[in-house]
Amino acid sequence: MLHANAAVAAATPGASQLVRASSAARALNIVGDRWSLLILYAAFSGETRFDAFQKLTGMARSILADRLKRLEEARVLHRRKYQDRPARYEYRLTRAGVGLYPAALAVLGWEKRWHYDPDLRSHRLVHSTCGQTFTPTMVCGACRQPVTARDVSLVDGPGAGMEPGPRARLQRRSTLASSPLPEDSATLLHPMIERSIDILGDRWTTHTIAAAFYGCRRFTEFQSALKAGTNILADRLALLVRRGVLARTQYQTRPARWEYRLTPEGLDLFPIIAAIMAWGDEWLSGEQGVPEILIHKTCGQPMKPLMVCDQCKDPAYASTTRLPETD
Repeated sequence: MLHANAAVAAATPGASQLVRASSAARALNIVGDRWSLLILYAAFSGETRFDAFQKLTGMARSILADRLKRLEEARVLHRRKYQDRPARYEYRLTRAGVGLYPAALAVLGWEKRWHYDPDLRSHRLVHSTCGQTFTPTMVCGACRQPVTARDVSLVDGPGAGMEPGPRARLQRRSTLASSPLPEDSATLLHPMIERSIDILGDRWTTHTIAAAFYGCRRFTEFQSALKAGTNILADRLALLVRRGVLARTQYQTRPARWEYRLTPEGLDLFPIIAAIMAWGDEWLSGEQGVPEILIHKTCGQPMKPLMVCDQCKDPAYASTTRLPETD
């Protein structure tokens, strides 16, 4: 389990609007919302054009245009004109965009372990290297041994410190979660996306999960670490309890006080957080360097997450995975 002293650091006097520098948090501020995740899933499925994104995701054109622009500004997508009259553009994944594929595989691995559906094509992803249907598994890039949340520790990196917390967004979770995907997307994305996005498709929800991995247990610890409003944090904690990611237990009776601990299903979200953190380390660290370093206790080396096929143990990349043929 990660044991960074996030709550204490965030409570530093005079730093009321500051949060602990975190590559995972920086990355989530870019891709950690429902619509951006939907676009990325569609892009990883091979879609490149506006109309195809809209058909697959069911987004309003204005929302889709806004998220495509954000992902382009973040250099996750590159816009390229493919027609002059009228002007038409396609959106292709950049190197940074392709670099998010391990996080997508980590989501799929969690989904298969906890919500397996044999009728869902994405749950039957094929590793082209060995030709087998596989479950993506995270290993340490240094020693190639499987890694769980309990197998790592967190130490400060050269870029450690405090930084401004994320700006508020206009959309509320209740609004973002209210629009179901279109029926014609069900064979590819619908069941998995709706479950995953309910947990991962809201910035505050995902930040709350990350804070739990940092060692936050009590409401005040989460609030101090995240700088979230009381109503926002209470809503996200309640959601994660309902979804089985956190378990709420009472530690004081007068007055009643509760703490929130990751369940086994919640702990198994670690590969997703680690993959997102690794992406943020690579693309968002800047000149100061990475703010935090994961150390794999088994080999004692900095842990660079690597997604592998659980059948042949070879690395799984976007170029070596494919969906099965349509039934």
